[in-house]
Amino acid sequence: MEVYRGKRLTIEKREVTLSNGEKRERVVVHPGGAVAILPIEGDDCYLIRQYRFAIDEYIYEAPAGTIDEGEEPPETARRELIEETGMKAETFAAMGWIYSSPGYTDERIWLYLAEGLSPCSDYGMDDDEVIEVVRVPIADLAAMIADGTIVDAKTICLICRCLQ
Repeated sequence: MEVYRGKRLTIEKREVTLSNGEKRERVVVHPGGAVAILPIEGDDCYLIRQYRFAIDEYIYEAPAGTIDEGEEPPETARRELIEETGMKAETFAAMGWIYSSPGYTDERIWLYLAEGLSPCSDYGMDDDEVIEVVRVPIADLAAMIADGTIVDAKTICLICRCLQ
């Protein structure tokens, strides 16, 4: 049963049968798909420092965004990279996908490595985003994850996939 429908997501209440036969009520959030991009230039990458209202904090994360209706993930990755960083990339390498939090949502995030960066203004930043683009040495990423400077799960997964 649908309990909420908004512009970006729906929330559904379901009755599920557990492996022991007991029935339970569960809520599933359907936000649609998303992408995350790690733009690399030489020995550095670009992250964004973005305000996230749900946690009332600025955090470091990879450029990312929601797949619009009718878009394919590679197209969204190209658009979101430009919107959030003002850069386009010559190449995008698909690095697979992850579930963001499968305990309550079916959101799938496609991961991309972007290289061959150059300035681009084909798309503007969304008017509700507060973003600062930050150039980070790739050699610093592991320490930033270890010390809690980078706490965003999709960004951590993306870094692990791209820099193994």
